[in-house]
Amino acid sequence: MARIEMGHIRHAYGPNPRAAEDYALREVHQTFEDGGAYALLGPSGCGKTTLLNIISGLVHPSHGRLRFDGMDVTELSTRERNIAQVFQFPVIYDTMTVYDNLAFPLRNRGVPEADVDRKVRDTLAMIDLADWAQRKARGLTADQKQKISLGRGLVRSDVNAILFDEPLTVIDPHMKWVLRSQLKQLHRRFAYTMVYVTHDQTEALTFADTVAVMYEGEVVQVGTPADLFERPRHTFVGYFIGSPGMNLLPVALDGRTARLGETLISLPAAVSVASGAVTELGIRPEYVRLGREGMAAAVTKVEDIGRQKIVRASIAGHDIAVVLPEDGEIPAEPRISFDPAGINIYADSWRVEPEGLR
Repeated sequence: MARIEMGHIRHAYGPNPRAAEDYALREVHQTFEDGGAYALLGPSGCGKTTLLNIISGLVHPSHGRLRFDGMDVTELSTRERNIAQVFQFPVIYDTMTVYDNLAFPLRNRGVPEADVDRKVRDTLAMIDLADWAQRKARGLTADQKQKISLGRGLVRSDVNAILFDEPLTVIDPHMKWVLRSQLKQLHRRFAYTMVYVTHDQTEALTFADTVAVMYEGEVVQVGTPADLFERPRHTFVGYFIGSPGMNLLPVALDGRTARLGETLISLPAAVSVASGAVTELGIRPEYVRLGREGMAAAVTKVEDIGRQKIVRASIAGHDIAVVLPEDGEIPAEPRISFDPAGINIYADSWRVEPEGLR
């Protein structure tokens, strides 16, 4: 496995890019450590697949250099980089059996047949296709074909990295959970360097130890799932991670006080921002308290989602979401307060560290 260094990588699909918006992938300067499990998370068009294809060698970057374990591989082909890649839609040989599909990349590299048989049988058991080993791939379902594609990526143990480009799109929900769990177990057992592209936050947060959230061609935050939830570095991360996402309220700041309309909110620490910056208070619905003290609120909707209720309300003319336990009380005259531990302040969409913590 390899340590992957992305040195000031940028990419534009059109000729002569000048402005930042001309780039599908703006400057990415990150390192994925050897043996790490990483996810590239973001909406369609944010640049995550472009970055993955630059790592694999399918796309040559417009600017920057790529290194594996310190070796510059920017000009090398995918084969020369020794990468395994699993795509969104199955890439298999329909005329071969399931067994031969998995054996093909090993035989192509001259692996002894005894080792081929052992590796293929282990992988077939892992992806739950052992009983289908001698069936032609042509007649299989879409999710079975994708499991073959996953197996082809996992059967080799000599690769520098295994890259996954939204590999569970065509898999049914239960099998998604099973395969995610199996991939996680494989990573713990063999310490593969894995990079997993997805727009699904559940897939990213359950698979990866470290998640890179991408937005408009940039990596806006890299962190653990806990970091992304508790301390979103950018308002997009707060919005994108969580269900529902972070509440964002326009405020004016004065030291340890934030003003929302005519309401004053105490902050856990003083915050200062540049003059003219657009300032917002961000707080997760899980840190909003609904009771008989605090700011007057008007409840507009209650969504019962089983173990929890999502209360939609309005304070000072702004919408806010609150997460309550299933049996949580909603007062006749509700009022809202904030847990100070969950308050984040943003200036021009970027999180501002409280004074004394910078």
